Amino acid sequence: MTGRAAVDNAGASSDESLLARYRSGEATAFDALYQRHRQGLYRFLLGLSGKAEWAEEVYQDTWLSLIRSTSQPQGRASFRTWLYQIARNRLIDHWRKHGVRNPLHDSYDEQLHAQVDDGNEPEHLLNLSRDSQRLDAALQTLPADQREVFLLRAHGDLDLPQIAALTDTALETVKSRLRYAQQKLRRLLAEEVLT
Repeated sequence: MTGRAAVDNAGASSDESLLARYRSGEATAFDALYQRHRQGLYRFLLGLSGKAEWAEEVYQDTWLSLIRSTSQPQGRASFRTWLYQIARNRLIDHWRKHGVRNPLHDSYDEQLHAQVDDGNEPEHLLNLSRDSQRLDAALQTLPADQREVFLLRAHGDLDLPQIAALTDTALETVKSRLRYAQQKLRRLLAEEVLT
């Protein structure tokens, strides 16, 4: 198979089959995986860390970990969930290495926040802001656990049960965190439009 045909064929393959093909020596399979997940993964890390240099370092470390690893997604975990778990773990390691308290372990009383409807998807909220700097600033005001859930949903395209498994959090808590994040982002972005 020629190089271009191999890449086109890789586009139709599942992530798991691409990983298996890469591990069998097919370099174009890795290229296809990288192209599929590079933007979402980087945006997730940038949004969670809040610093481009940290996001870049952890992003590179995540891909290197995947390249060096011989393990596979376990159980019913998808490749995407597994990749984001690697990235999340590398970011936590990075925080530890730099003496940063892990904001994902901060306690947060979600019952203090009002309930909102589940109707708005994170993608819709991302489209509300044409200015990525405004959105990034609004994201940084969220508690880290809410920001993580929002970013995993918006950039990781993970469903709520996958996010619950990845973060080792109850599904109802994940739903609440996403609702609260959406509510606050909606309010912050609307306030900026009015000012």
